[in-house]
Amino acid sequence: MRYAPILLFAAMYAYATFAWSMPLWIGALYLVASAACFCAYALDKAAARTGRRRTPESTLLMMGLACGWPGAVLAQQWLRHKSAKQSFRLPFYGTVALNMVAFGWLASPPAMLP
Repeated sequence: MRYAPILLFAAMYAYATFAWSMPLWIGALYLVASAACFCAYALDKAAARTGRRRTPESTLLMMGLACGWPGAVLAQQWLRHKSAKQSFRLPFYGTVALNMVAFGWLASPPAMLP
């Protein structure tokens, strides 16, 4: 269940690509943003362990909203970072839902018309 948002997004992306000929660069954008977001979580986790300056939660949320949320989901599971803090998880999953709704709308044929 932890990876359900990623699986749902992958299905949405595959459908949009095959049914509506969505450009492949959009998938590349999500991959790059996800890698950057995963790295940001890893750096924040390292900073938390060593007592250094932390990445603001608002920055992590905005990186997730800006197409990086799949990397954030993986970081939360694999690094066990920000996975138990309820005050972060609720806004985080709100940004995931917002990004998926925006993706669905932007990828749909009416939105892609000139």
